[in-house]
Amino acid sequence: MTPLQRYIAEEIATDHAEGLFSRREALRRLGMLGVGAPAAVALLAACADKAGQSSSPPATSTSAAPPTAPPGSSTALPTSPITFAGPDGRTLQAAWAAAAQPRGGVLVIHENRGLTDHIRSIAGRFAGIGYNALAVDLLSEEGGTATFSEEAAATAALGKLPQERFIADLQAGVAELAQRTPGKKLGATGFCFGGGLTWLLLTTGTPQLAAATPFYGPFPDGGEIATKAAVLAIYGALDSRVDASRPAAEAALNKIGAEHDFFVAPNADHAFFNDTGPRYAPAAAAEAWQRVTDWYARYLV
Repeated sequence: MTPLQRYIAEEIATDHAEGLFSRREALRRLGMLGVGAPAAVALLAACADKAGQSSSPPATSTSAAPPTAPPGSSTALPTSPITFAGPDGRTLQAAWAAAAQPRGGVLVIHENRGLTDHIRSIAGRFAGIGYNALAVDLLSEEGGTATFSEEAAATAALGKLPQERFIADLQAGVAELAQRTPGKKLGATGFCFGGGLTWLLLTTGTPQLAAATPFYGPFPDGGEIATKAAVLAIYGALDSRVDASRPAAEAALNKIGAEHDFFVAPNADHAFFNDTGPRYAPAAAAEAWQRVTDWYARYLV
């Protein structure tokens, strides 16, 4: 099992342990990912034990205030589907959002659900504050995320692909973004699985990136930063699984002398920025968005 496949499997097991879906559904999803029954049962038991030992309460909202619009959505611009040339003669699909007067560009990297409307909306939010944004569909070669009948199938497909292909496709996305944003600095923002891929872009070397803001992405085991970008790493205080890799990320950034900062959102769990998901934390999301926009205003100029 590759590190990214293990990450997805652990996320499925954690979601089950936290009551987001049944044991049967968890076993079905793990089976789709290629995890055998004995290993799947053991993984569910291990994650259930960890959840039972945690002293942190679930990240639920207790506010009686009326719901507010997701951060950045009030000025978001529409996205358009595009295709462009990828590695090895492949054609890549993406969502493109053009700023009226771009001051930089941002590569948006999706979660393990593929290129969803939520990720498209984030590209549009970046365009709304002045950054051209490109969100590559990492299932392009399989026909695109939209060809999958359910979210679990898209997740399983992503889990079976080599991370080298993800890096190659994302670096092609960086090149496409640079071509569409000439003379401007570029950043990368990824979420969950995409946060881990943001770290991989930095550890494998993507010199076009001047800044990056990975959201609760696992830092690769033994990884060393090869791209000296300014990094703002964002975590949820209740997300102990991913937060465990934060010291390694900080050590790697310190080693190369890269500008960096860490924001750990209080009382927020994994995927707290996703306003379409069960762990959405509006206050934490608003604070994270403000920090990201401030970071890019500083380093993508």
